Amino acid sequence: SKSKYAEAISAALRSELGNSHRAVKTVRRWTGSNERTVRNWISGANGPSGEHLVILARHSVAVMTAFYQLAGRDDPRGNKGQLRQKLLEALELVERG
Repeated sequence: SKSKYAEAISAALRSELGNSHRAVKTVRRWTGSNERTVRNWISGANGPSGEHLVILARHSVAVMTAFYQLAGRDDPRGNKGQLRQKLLEALELVERG
């Protein structure tokens, strides 16, 4: 069965990146992990190790938010994280043009 941790990280990655091959490539680029490992994170079969969690949280607002929720802590950034996410989404749309 999936752990609450693996499910939370999976949901965060999918909410931010989707469930496509492009999402896998993005996470691989961030972490240097192999495709199978990244697919397992995105599917929720496994959760990332501590080192990889730190890397993912550095790149993903959704993963950082999930981490705070799992830890039972309030996100100290408040709405700044949501604003950052919206700005990143807008930038991606512009770059795709």
